[in-house]
Amino acid sequence: MTWPVRTERLSLRPAVAADVDATWRIRRIDSVVQWLTAAPKDREEYRARFEDPGRLAKTLVVELDGEVIGDLMLAIEDAWAQAEVADRARGVQAELGWCIDPAYGGRGYATEAVRALVRLCFEDLGLRRLTANCFADNVSSWRLMERLGMRRELHTRRESLHRSGEWLDGLGYALLADEWRG
Repeated sequence: MTWPVRTERLSLRPAVAADVDATWRIRRIDSVVQWLTAAPKDREEYRARFEDPGRLAKTLVVELDGEVIGDLMLAIEDAWAQAEVADRARGVQAELGWCIDPAYGGRGYATEAVRALVRLCFEDLGLRRLTANCFADNVSSWRLMERLGMRRELHTRRESLHRSGEWLDGLGYALLADEWRG
């Protein structure tokens, strides 16, 4: 695969350690951090998480005119399979995630970036299935999933403990390669 991946307005590329400050700037905005899996208390804690080789390998940054405006997660996974066919289920699907600076909201950048990620997954990586999850109250996130043609497969009731102390509903979406090509 050749990097960066370019869209009409954006570039996607693998994250590097030097992206820590640009992504930290976005991930500490209140309207962003409320939905993130982890909320590091300071830059140093964030840097340690960001630079972890396992996480860094799953992270792409989104750039607009050379400025980082967000990041994407691409976590390639094995599908569930019975033991006799487990070898055919290795590395065939991925979980996606995204974090876009709200200052760039409402202009289609998140849709453009994640659409490019979906194309990359199905065309370049040959994956068969993509999933994405969010809190049900994260309307922007699940609307993005629906704009991309993802199908809601799961709505859990008060299954996810939020850092606010509340148990919130969760949503899970998926898209198959043949659905995307259709």
